[in-house]
Amino acid sequence: PKDVSNMSMSSGFGITLQKCGVVDVEHDPQTAYVTLLINNTNMLISTNITDLTLLDNITGLRVQKNSGNETTDGIQIYRKRFLQGGEYFAINYSALLDTKETWDGKVLTLPAKLTFRSSSQNKTHLVSLTASFTITAEEKTKISYSHAVHASGFFIAFFASLILTCVVFFIVYRTQILKWSFCKSQVSHTSDRVHSLRRYRYIKDNLISLNGFSLLQLFLFIFILYSYASLSFVKLLEVGSLTRADADLETCRTQICKEVIAMMMKNMVLNHSLFPHVEKRMSSIFKKQFLAMEKEIQEEYERKMVALTAECNLEARKKMEAQCQKARAANEEAEELMKKMNEKPAVEYRSLLDRLHRLEQDQLKRFLLVKQEEYFAKAYRQLAVSQRKELHNIFFTQITNATIKGELKLEAAKTLVEDYSKIQGNIEELMDFLQASKKYHLSRRFAYRKYLISKIHLRDSQASALINAAATQISSLMNKMERAGHLPESHLGMLLDRADTEINSVKQKFDHDLKQEKQKLRQKLITKRRREMLQKKEHRKEQLSLEDPFKTTKEITHYLSHWKNLLSDHTIEFEELTEKLDNEASEELKDLLFSLTEKAVEELKRVQCGVFVQELVKLNVPKMFLLEAVEEHKKEMVVKHEQLEREERDKSVAAEELLQLTRQKLSQELETNISEQKKLRSWEQSVFMQLLSLPLSLSEEELLRMRQELHCCFSQVDSSLAWPKIRARTLLQTLEMERRDTELLKVDQNLAMTNKQV
Repeated sequence: PKDVSNMSMSSGFGITLQKCGVVDVEHDPQTAYVTLLINNTNMLISTNITDLTLLDNITGLRVQKNSGNETTDGIQIYRKRFLQGGEYFAINYSALLDTKETWDGKVLTLPAKLTFRSSSQNKTHLVSLTASFTITAEEKTKISYSHAVHASGFFIAFFASLILTCVVFFIVYRTQILKWSFCKSQVSHTSDRVHSLRRYRYIKDNLISLNGFSLLQLFLFIFILYSYASLSFVKLLEVGSLTRADADLETCRTQICKEVIAMMMKNMVLNHSLFPHVEKRMSSIFKKQFLAMEKEIQEEYERKMVALTAECNLEARKKMEAQCQKARAANEEAEELMKKMNEKPAVEYRSLLDRLHRLEQDQLKRFLLVKQEEYFAKAYRQLAVSQRKELHNIFFTQITNATIKGELKLEAAKTLVEDYSKIQGNIEELMDFLQASKKYHLSRRFAYRKYLISKIHLRDSQASALINAAATQISSLMNKMERAGHLPESHLGMLLDRADTEINSVKQKFDHDLKQEKQKLRQKLITKRRREMLQKKEHRKEQLSLEDPFKTTKEITHYLSHWKNLLSDHTIEFEELTEKLDNEASEELKDLLFSLTEKAVEELKRVQCGVFVQELVKLNVPKMFLLEAVEEHKKEMVVKHEQLEREERDKSVAAEELLQLTRQKLSQELETNISEQKKLRSWEQSVFMQLLSLPLSLSEEELLRMRQELHCCFSQVDSSLAWPKIRARTLLQTLEMERRDTELLKVDQNLAMTNKQV
């Protein structure tokens, strides 16, 4: 397939330009689907911009239905007069890859350039941004596609969201979204820490928009390149996977409900309770209303996202402005105080104060990010509940209308509604099981990944220990010669400096080679994972096309049972494949690390024996004494290697035991969750039947409306997978902020009391 990479660019005005795409390699000619996104929704620093001109390089592509205003010399030109703060502008197009085009090194580079005007403080700025975009030729994998209609409709949403899109908005550098123009002090970190923080914030901001396969790619990126910070990243990815699973389960619920209604209508025709032409007309109405509902929900989702973004921007502006005002006041007070101090204490005081302000700002930014995540999760849940209610409303409204028109007899309508109530109970039980099962398997997956990461940390420590031990022996050899009186002290310092240079050179080469080989390994594993998951997806699609429960059964209970078995089997197969691929990635990384470590140790031995031993011989150090010392060092390295292997084995056994205990605990939690939810559904059914049996003087229409309201209420008796973790993180951040504020208040009070006493 073609590997597509993209890069986003941000300006100081909060505008982000992104160009990304996917290449369909299964058809000839191959087609690239490209998205250009101008994002002006960044928190705190979004502003109105004008005179937007976007130049999109399409060299080597044949664009289908060009929407650009102009096309010349391989460039598409898009123009927009105005883009308001808090809004975005997206362009989508497809293009055929020109097979006649000669690619330089099989890489097609197609950057996009944006220019616009922005006004601030009575000044107009002309700003330019460029987003890079490349298409790289890689190994070709041929997979034939088949299409199931009904069952695969859900399954594609459930599984293709995990593996179909090969590259989306993936690992790009992004400026901090909570940057505030009032804050002039900058945070100073080491380059590794800054790099890691940018990755962390990008992942956190974009998890909900990443599809499943991108999450897997992201895991491989972190797993291989950033093992030192993997656990914190994996926790973020876990929330992203749970959010993705919530969306998949909601799609599953909607698909099953729609197909169950269609089956009920067809069964009524078979039972001679409904004329075929009436069933056909009602089914057509149901389809139209379901489509309208989905469109309305999508539009409402987009409106909510825009509104929430604006609300979060406003809240963040207020809080950040208050924080910066507080910092300025503290700085002014500090300036007055430092005038009475000596220079050295004043500099130290100023440094500590700046550090405190940076920490406070970082803490507030983390809190605002977590709150935004909570707002979005809550909004998504509200929309999911609205969609469930609307499904019930559509069904009951159509039944009422058909009864009023005389197309459906009253007794037949009663029977249909009673059957619908029973089936809805079965659907809720099925969704409870699927949700509990999904939670179990995702928790099991991330427990295994944490176990693999702990093993990687052990191997990293072992590799570092071996290299450091080999490096230490070089200086140890010369110190030993000096202590024995065979090496003048005047030569010792010179040789030790040279040894440090040689050792640093070997270590730098090891780090460079390891980084390069990890990059190659990551790309190899992504290609392999993509291929195997696409093959698994195709196999499942073939099974679905042969075993479509919507086509092969008329019994709704059998249909639901079929879905339960089908999705359970699929989840198990997918998790087994994921675990297998994760384990293979870990083993390949292990082989790579040990191979490079062995080379580095051998190189240090060569430096010791081939360079410094010869130098010592030239300085008249006895050769036999040197050989004895070298042999002793070899024995020490063997002992050190055995010791490290023993420590790694012991720690690995402890990690495996912890993994087994975690899995047992997860199995128990699965059984408990299913049991508790069954009790809740049983209570729900009991309440439902008692309400219906009450001697109430209600008309048939009122009884129908009561049933409808009960179904709407009972469809909410569940919880999303991601919400508990998101809520827990929000509470934790809130408690941390309160604790820090309390501690700072105590410090201020103690200082005030001390000043009074003085």
